[in-house]
Amino acid sequence: LGFHMYKPSEDWAVTWEELQTIGKNQFYNKDEKIRGFNYKIAENCGVRKEGAYLPPGITRAKFGDVPIDRSILSARTEAEEVMFTCVRELLKEKGMKPKEVDMIVVNCSLFNPTPSLAAMIINHFGMRSDIIVYNLGGMGCSAGLISIALVNELMQCHPNCRALVVSTENITQNYYQGTNRSMSIPNHLFKVGGAAILVSNKRKDRKKAKYKLLHTVRTHIGAKDEAYECVFQQEDHEGNTGVKLDKTLMKIAGEALKKNIQVLGTVALPFSEQIKYVWDQFMRGKSKARREKPPYVPDFKKAFDHYCIHAGGRGVLDAMLENLSLTEDHLKPSRATLEHYGNTSSSSIWYELAWMESYGRVKKGDVVWQIAFGSGFKCNSAVWKALKTNRKLHR
Repeated sequence: LGFHMYKPSEDWAVTWEELQTIGKNQFYNKDEKIRGFNYKIAENCGVRKEGAYLPPGITRAKFGDVPIDRSILSARTEAEEVMFTCVRELLKEKGMKPKEVDMIVVNCSLFNPTPSLAAMIINHFGMRSDIIVYNLGGMGCSAGLISIALVNELMQCHPNCRALVVSTENITQNYYQGTNRSMSIPNHLFKVGGAAILVSNKRKDRKKAKYKLLHTVRTHIGAKDEAYECVFQQEDHEGNTGVKLDKTLMKIAGEALKKNIQVLGTVALPFSEQIKYVWDQFMRGKSKARREKPPYVPDFKKAFDHYCIHAGGRGVLDAMLENLSLTEDHLKPSRATLEHYGNTSSSSIWYELAWMESYGRVKKGDVVWQIAFGSGFKCNSAVWKALKTNRKLHR
């Protein structure tokens, strides 16, 4: 029915100089290798250095004499501001009361307090006591599509239902303060963000619906140790908590993507592309010479009009551009989201769809592919069909 993505206030933005002060252990370190590495990542990650959005618990350290506040209270403040704003604005836009929501699914990977984030929303908005509630944690940047898939499955059992999906990530307790290189990378990528999405299977809502969900495909390759450990929350040798991004990440993401599109292709690709792909796989099993050549990559441009590819980083987007034979125009929504908002984790695909709508790209009948990667390691897809021309200006 609609969605709302969080736009942080400008007092949450920091300058490049302030960002260096906050991350002084990385940028002002005595070790030239540590300093050089962090400056290089900041320059090449695809996220703007001026005006990056961080929560108050982090930005309070921009003056140099005040430490970062990683307390639960500070993390709650960030979560409440992001989630409550998204939900409030979405319900207001759709003219709905909180008690009209029948189901709520919230996903946040790294901050899972008691009571849950879902309970925080229910309490704040005074929702019904019989509301169906799920709170997903620890599922990484692809958890937003897991939430959509979960709602889709639940709605098979619960007809005449409206569901609220809230996707966010919490930066406050996960801003790394140590010097480990692989754990420093998320500081440059991840910024404040969140989105609320309203989904319905009520017949009367069809006329006002913007999109129809066609397919969801979930892939999890965590049975392999290498995949399981490539995105890993841990403590460094000094006891600083952070998330390690292993150098094998891009290879693992490629494996997960391959398995995901193998399934997605059978339901989303036109028959001509399916035949080409199946024939190539058959011949590769028969011929050694064929196996030595690159496998046939289906032309997904024949199935999808728009692509919301998780803005995980410039390297991720570059790899998707090459692996799926897309054009830079297809990647514009993802690159623009990454540059302006950074990696907002599971909500990034909604910032990208908002960008498309703001620029009048989504026409009635268009098919949109949302795809995201996450720890575990997972690759998840959702395919939507536009039921109307969507030209909303998202601010």
